[in-house]
Amino acid sequence: MRKSNRIPNLRNLGVMLRILIITNGLLAIIAIILGTNTNEFVMLMTNISSIAQPMLLLSLLLLYASYPLLKKLEYWHGIIATFGIILFTCFCLHGLLTQALIFDNLLSTKRMLFYAFILCAITLYYFNLQERAYSPAIDEARLQALQARIRPHFLFNCINAVLSLIRSQPKRAEAALEDMADLFRVLMADNRDLVPLAQEIALCRQYLSLEKLRLEERLIIEWKVDDMPPDALIPPLLLQPLIENAVYHGIEPLAAGGKITIQLYTKRNEVHLVLSNPYSIKNTRHIGNQMALKNIKERLTLHFDLEASLKSSLSNGEYQVHITLPYTTK
Repeated sequence: MRKSNRIPNLRNLGVMLRILIITNGLLAIIAIILGTNTNEFVMLMTNISSIAQPMLLLSLLLLYASYPLLKKLEYWHGIIATFGIILFTCFCLHGLLTQALIFDNLLSTKRMLFYAFILCAITLYYFNLQERAYSPAIDEARLQALQARIRPHFLFNCINAVLSLIRSQPKRAEAALEDMADLFRVLMADNRDLVPLAQEIALCRQYLSLEKLRLEERLIIEWKVDDMPPDALIPPLLLQPLIENAVYHGIEPLAAGGKITIQLYTKRNEVHLVLSNPYSIKNTRHIGNQMALKNIKERLTLHFDLEASLKSSLSNGEYQVHITLPYTTK
């Protein structure tokens, strides 16, 4: 398992919500410990929140603004800088409240900074554990790329398709072999970092050209990519496994074949990837879809937290997968 080497994405909605929930939960626990009854708990929680919430919100605002610089630092340097920003913010705001005499029962500066340090340490430790917990999803993604994504029947059929073209259409056979080499090179790579959407689309087109060799007119592809942002960063091998599933579970079982529709567009600073294919209710292969979908969901969570989603639906003989993720670039 690889070590965590990045601070939380402090511009991610899910991260911000978790920080708010964790911090207020810890403050509530403090109030419960110090309070002896419900009325005292409510009073303590009100007093603590009236001081802590401005510090928390201002700290989040400064961390949001500083994140582009923090993410460029080494992990521990980023952690130290994060502590520094939070403690400096709390120190300044505590001094302002003291000078303004708004509160007459403030904690001492040392105790306030100590509590802020503890809350910050617990929150950052939580995110460290969360990333380490999700890290196996990256390793699993690589294993799927090496094993499950390369099914023996796929390789066998592609080689047969190329062999059948060598004498009659040697140029087409040569192009197919080049596509196979490029495809396997990507599948065998260490797929950890985000890649441009255009790169994933190029990979998918190469894969589909190979499938077209054996399925011919049974496989129809409709690309709706006029509104596609080519520079948008996505996890590698995000769309290709879904297309492979669409071919295997949707097109192959149908004697007449069918059409796979791939639509990509942006809306409200989000990238949408929608893939649909025909599906027969008699198809017994549908269970195999879930492994790829689960893997993709885990990788989306790892990279984008709550800002990304994957939804699948089956209606009127059509199976659809809809992925939404934030529009980010290098």
